[in-house]
Amino acid sequence: MRRLTLTVVSFIIWFLLVWPFHPETHEFDVQSTILGVLVALLVGIFFGDRMPGKASFRGAFRRIFWFLVYMPMFAWALILANLDVVYRVAHPAMPIRPGIVKIKTSLRSNAGRTLLANSITLTPGTITVDMTDDGYLYVHWINVKAEDIEGATQHISARFEKVLRRIFE
Repeated sequence: MRRLTLTVVSFIIWFLLVWPFHPETHEFDVQSTILGVLVALLVGIFFGDRMPGKASFRGAFRRIFWFLVYMPMFAWALILANLDVVYRVAHPAMPIRPGIVKIKTSLRSNAGRTLLANSITLTPGTITVDMTDDGYLYVHWINVKAEDIEGATQHISARFEKVLRRIFE
């Protein structure tokens, strides 16, 4: 069942990414679709055993809703961080104060911690260097505003954690 699920999900994602309809001729690309089915089958056969055994759909709509809330919030943080980095690079004095800070996350799930670390890394001006099992992340920050754990956590990850907690826990 896991292989079939992965095959179907892989094909749906492929279909939405490729969209095998030609806009000018309004024709359907059969060869491309056959190739998509074959690749989805191969993905399902070779990687289906790596999927979790029991998938729980309990609370799935709530999690999807909060993920859809998270995406524009992350996009806004991304825009602000880009503008901040542009300001620091373009300023004649280049006002930077780089350093590595330790932050604490209250997220318990590995998926939530990973998405938090990736969100921090994708935001310009910060890079997650290391993540420990006990919930600490080490982040390289282009302009250190707080050196203590609580202050750095508030500046870097608090806005992401509020929504990620609703998605993953």
